[in-house]
Amino acid sequence: MTVTAAASERLIRIGEVARGAGVSVRAVRYYEQQGLLIAERSPSGQRLYRQDAIALVRFFQQMFAAGLTSRRISELLPCWDAGHTDAQQRAMLRAERERIQAKIDDLQATLDHLDQVIAITDTHP
Repeated sequence: MTVTAAASERLIRIGEVARGAGVSVRAVRYYEQQGLLIAERSPSGQRLYRQDAIALVRFFQQMFAAGLTSRRISELLPCWDAGHTDAQQRAMLRAERERIQAKIDDLQATLDHLDQVIAITDTHP
């Protein structure tokens, strides 16, 4: 994702992005190193980001939590930016969705088992 600010758009510093997204400054730098986020530089060399960097970092966090790699996330960014996909991108998106759904199903089965154990132990303290 390229960050090119319009003349009227207020850019924010790395600390503001980190606070707004609930991550560390180090995480924001990591996303930049991975090519997921691009900062402009102030005359003094400080990193400056568009306001939408906060939403992007939250998206990255969700995708990492779901098990996607930096590389896979970078493949998703054109879909996010353009709002449309080609057949290969759609296949990748569907495959990731199926993988995540399988993970959710496994977690739900585990939760159901825990609920059963809790129910049993509630009746036999």
